[in-house]
Amino acid sequence: MSNLKKLLSSLNIEADYISLRSVYNKTVNISVRNEILEGVTSSEDHGLMIEVMIDGQIAYGATNSFEPSEVLRCALKAKQSALMAKRFGLYQFSEHVRPKVVGEYQGPAARGIEHFIPSELSELLMTLSTAMKIHEHVISRSASFSLTETESHMVATNGSDVLQKIIRSSISLGATAASEKGSQRRTFGDDQSSQSGLERLDSHQLLQASERIANEALALLEAPECPSETLDLLLAPDQMYLQIHESIGHPLELDRILGDERNYAGWSFVKPSDFGTLQYGSKLMNVTFDPTVVGQNASYFADDIGAIATREYLIRDGILERGLGSLESQKRLNLPGVSSQRATSWNRAPIDRMANVNLEPGTSSLEEMLSSIERGVFMQTTRSWSIDDYRNKFQFGCEHGQLIENGKLTTLVKNPNYRGITAPFWNQLKMVGDKNTFQVGGLTNCGKGEPNQVIHVGHASPVCLFSKIEVFGGGK
Repeated sequence: MSNLKKLLSSLNIEADYISLRSVYNKTVNISVRNEILEGVTSSEDHGLMIEVMIDGQIAYGATNSFEPSEVLRCALKAKQSALMAKRFGLYQFSEHVRPKVVGEYQGPAARGIEHFIPSELSELLMTLSTAMKIHEHVISRSASFSLTETESHMVATNGSDVLQKIIRSSISLGATAASEKGSQRRTFGDDQSSQSGLERLDSHQLLQASERIANEALALLEAPECPSETLDLLLAPDQMYLQIHESIGHPLELDRILGDERNYAGWSFVKPSDFGTLQYGSKLMNVTFDPTVVGQNASYFADDIGAIATREYLIRDGILERGLGSLESQKRLNLPGVSSQRATSWNRAPIDRMANVNLEPGTSSLEEMLSSIERGVFMQTTRSWSIDDYRNKFQFGCEHGQLIENGKLTTLVKNPNYRGITAPFWNQLKMVGDKNTFQVGGLTNCGKGEPNQVIHVGHASPVCLFSKIEVFGGGK
């Protein structure tokens, strides 16, 4: 990394606050389909974001050059933009929205890109693809792995100095079975991105997963359609991740509540007056924002403007307490937020984002939840989803469904779907699984902002039971 402190001191620009944020990112990907190596790709990116605050306004400049003259040019451009913004500024900020922070973060991954050997990875992925070739009806078999290293360094005129190094990896498996009865797909790993390296690759576990999803895809071909009726709904963690993401994470982003995202990604049904009063869900619902979880996908020491990461309750005992918003959004709304101002790269300004948004475990065992159900359905793994611009009305489709009758898992059903409205749905949360049902996952493709920013987020959840939910089959 370049000597940012020296660059910063060389600028000699009069402003209330200036920061430099350098980001170096390197990624490798390898994929196999039907026992054929599709390719190995790599990318590398390095650049600098300059942020300037003057007279209560904030503006940015970015460059992939670390030449002092180019950095100065971008800084002067940012200063000029901030001065021009005074004519239209909706809010005048103070330096309190840019706190002084000094510290480092090193992710827990042990084996990064320097240990990436394409021949070894391709052999493993070929083996996994072959393991899914259990029947001629399994027409598509895919296996892929990606590894990303990110190093960011932020220094500022207030004395801030934050260095963070993170390695993330993700593995994906997919098996599609097809016959005259249609097609069915089962996947594994798409939601398991984490701050880990090559050490996460357990060939025995992955072989078991490959064989399982191929067998399940075949079995789903023969399964009856999911019934269309109002039933108790038991959701696995790998479905809960996206349910949390879409119906808790996004509607609690303070910039959406302010209307800043309305043009691109939508608004929110949540109003500023709802914080502290809205019964978002049942009393069993406890949701935290927690970038301090070791190894979870979006853990860090501080966000991209220097707000230190702390664990905070967003929803406690079902009551909405706190939003996902930066220090800027918090000031504009006079509401509590979190350390969540994040950018996807060096050439994007940090905005309000999710990090690790987790549904805390409860006290019910899986056996207790099942035994309480007279008639219901257990759904696993997101297949499709849709939610309105206010993050209010939604429907989700899952890959795998199984009926629950008189406390027992019974008939396998295909094309299971459910729909609901956010607050009523969460208020129908009837039982929350204990720590034995709790799983930690992560998503790699959360999109937001103009220009668009795709970012890593983390979610964790136990198995959850909802009462009287509208479920339906694929033909409805």
